Amino acid sequence: MNGNYKKDMNKSTIKNILVRYGIATIGLLLVAIGVALSIKSDLGTAPISCPPYVASLIGGLTVGQYTILMHFFFILFQIVLLGKRFKMENLMQIAAAFVFGFLTDASIWALDWINVSSYLGKFSLLLLSCAITAAGISIEVRSKAWMLAGEMTVAALADVWYYPFRNVKIVFDFALVLLSAAASVIAFNRFLGTDDTVVIREGTFISAILTGFLMRFFEPLTEKIFGKTLDSAGAKAE
Repeated sequence: MNGNYKKDMNKSTIKNILVRYGIATIGLLLVAIGVALSIKSDLGTAPISCPPYVASLIGGLTVGQYTILMHFFFILFQIVLLGKRFKMENLMQIAAAFVFGFLTDASIWALDWINVSSYLGKFSLLLLSCAITAAGISIEVRSKAWMLAGEMTVAALADVWYYPFRNVKIVFDFALVLLSAAASVIAFNRFLGTDDTVVIREGTFISAILTGFLMRFFEPLTEKIFGKTLDSAGAKAE
């Protein structure tokens, strides 16, 4: 009897983990698509991808591969910031980094056919990018499974500073943009990017503000769509 009970409990636990991480992966995919759309908009890359995009223009690796390296840096920063409060389970961010890096490169490749010339079309792509990214991050946070190291770093800062996640994200995104601009100046003598590829434009700053703002609208929608499933899988809302 006890053996069957333990076996059923183990099956239930595995199922709950698969559900949470499966839904969280949907969030990762949406964020990757948002990044790809921001690049295709040609109005400035999403803040979280500005550093790896600038690095990819310098050469060596793809946007996705540099994204993985950037997330490793974020994890180290969390360890220093949180100290003993950093949990071993947070090392799942390493797996998330590899998955997200692959999804980013795959999304950029899959959406390579998009070619919009009008400013209205480009701005529409930018807005769609912000909305999809906000939805993806909302799903990540709610799933309580793996999260991108960028979002986990924001969550750690929000916890230390006692500020709402979405507010800290706006500050964090602006910091990434400034870092990317500095790297671009050093590499290309232009804070926008290269002569042929613009990394930082008005769309970058719009994304930095709008994505965090849109999360307040997608959080209730995420709860409505995935809330009951995640609650039953052990990821209850706080």
